[in-house]
Amino acid sequence: MKLNLPQRQRWLVIATGAMVVLFLLDSIVFTPLTALWRTHAAEIVRLRKSVSEGRDLMARGAQLDRTWKEMQENSLPKDPAQAEQDVISAFDRWSRANNIELSSIRPQWKRGTDRYSLLECRVDATGTVPTLSRFIYELEGSPLALRVDTVELASRDDNGQKLTLGLIVSGLRLTPLERKQ
Repeated sequence: MKLNLPQRQRWLVIATGAMVVLFLLDSIVFTPLTALWRTHAAEIVRLRKSVSEGRDLMARGAQLDRTWKEMQENSLPKDPAQAEQDVISAFDRWSRANNIELSSIRPQWKRGTDRYSLLECRVDATGTVPTLSRFIYELEGSPLALRVDTVELASRDDNGQKLTLGLIVSGLRLTPLERKQ
């Protein structure tokens, strides 16, 4: 069946058909391809970042191995009693060397994961600003695997010459804490 349309209507039908075809091409082909292209571009950026981080990690591999070996060597002993004794002895040694008075050391074991456990110690000491700061400096520079979690300072006199130091220090032991039976 042939339609006899005037020239103007024929052009309108062709233009409408072309618009419908373009709309279908846009919704079926172009829009999904654009979305796919954006997804791939984001994935490429993520992968490049991952490769860059991997290269950086490989470049620092020897240093990380040395640091890990040092951490293993300096972690607290596997025997909990020996670990507590080592930490208490170190605090005592640092306090005598810096002429500060230790009021108390309260160790408490904290369960970590199946690979490590933590010895958390609450340490209370009294001294002057220079002696307490030297004490903290020696604690931080110690080869033992210790980390200062909390520091509290309070004045014991009106001039602020005599200070009380409260520390919470965690020691790393690369052995899990045994479960109580």
